[in-house]
Amino acid sequence: MASEAVPTLQHSNTPLLLFSDYHMHPQGHRVQRYTQELLQPWAHSARRLGLTDIAFTDHDRYHAGIDFDEINRLRERNPDLRIRAGIESDNDPVHSPAGRKWIEKNWDKLDFVLGSVHFLERADQMFDSVPDGATQFEGRNIDEMYADYFRRLRELIATGLVDSLAHLDLIKIHGHRPTADIGTLVNETLEFIRERNLAIELSTAGWRKPVNELYPSDLIIELAMDKGIPFTTASDAHSHVQLGEKFSRLADKMAELGVRQVCTFEKHKPTEVPLQL
Repeated sequence: MASEAVPTLQHSNTPLLLFSDYHMHPQGHRVQRYTQELLQPWAHSARRLGLTDIAFTDHDRYHAGIDFDEINRLRERNPDLRIRAGIESDNDPVHSPAGRKWIEKNWDKLDFVLGSVHFLERADQMFDSVPDGATQFEGRNIDEMYADYFRRLRELIATGLVDSLAHLDLIKIHGHRPTADIGTLVNETLEFIRERNLAIELSTAGWRKPVNELYPSDLIIELAMDKGIPFTTASDAHSHVQLGEKFSRLADKMAELGVRQVCTFEKHKPTEVPLQL
């Protein structure tokens, strides 16, 4: 696969780099023990793209594969990169309780925790499964499903074990739209995020899903900006070849909306890094 050009954000005549990807799944969708053979290709891909700050965020159901010693070895082998130890905590009704206990136990070893909702009423299927998850929306009141989704997201936020929210409007993945105003539906959740000084990711993954849209929508980004909520940048890569995918397009979108800072994390401490001088 041909490598993507280094992602730039245009402002005046000065190109600025998008330098971080904070949503990556080295294990994919199964337990794979962290080794240098598994992790080093991600470092190579980051370097090729000009990314200097990356976070491994495997799903908490695969926490058995995470090895902090291997992450430290990778850091030693790649001193030019900031490599964050992270995880994605979701609302998997079967595995999340154990995942949260693991996060609590290893909180001081982690730099970054993503929070996400992948399950609605069905415990046996993620609603964002493509294409099968779309059947969960058939014959349903879409406004009620949106409200339920954001309620579950607030419940996850309330655990206090989250630094940033992943693909905030994932509920739109199959193209279903509410009749109610999205700003009204999401406002309470944005307030939850603001009050707890959390971040929201700008995820290019939506551009490779049926909805073919950035997560979250332009309107939600603008509402978050009005509340002073910071943003991380993310590809939700499940292979190192997806790292930084469509970041050039993301840079253009950020320039269009006026997003001029990216949030990074170290030991859960957020730092907003300007994308312009």
